[in-house]
Amino acid sequence: MAANHPAIDRRKYGRLLARTLPAVIETEKQNERMLREVERLIDKGHNNLSPEEKALFKLMTRLIEDFEEQHYQLNAATPVTILKELMAARNLQPKDLWEVFGSKSLTSEVLNGNRDISKSKAKALAEFFHVSAELFI
Repeated sequence: MAANHPAIDRRKYGRLLARTLPAVIETEKQNERMLREVERLIDKGHNNLSPEEKALFKLMTRLIEDFEEQHYQLNAATPVTILKELMAARNLQPKDLWEVFGSKSLTSEVLNGNRDISKSKAKALAEFFHVSAELFI
């Protein structure tokens, strides 16, 4: 990857790889560690990431997606069960989504299965969790 991308400094990228040690994720503990690394980069803001950090972010995101797809079977789940699995994987409570949904009551209605996730809320959730909006539609 680094060899094919002229904007990436191989030494800087190598140091990032050595520090984070991304590898195929096989356990929930490894997944949680990788999620923390990704969240650290997210906190910096996409526009503040170096080309090397962007490449690392892309790699770690793929590793997380592969693990979660295999272990959580997201593709066979409903939008609400997907939402609940993502919440559980990140130790989130309903109150953590109040801002995403715009209210406590709407969050509750969706999580209890009394209301479908609208397209606009699916997009907001996708942004919040850094996944495809299609998971919630």
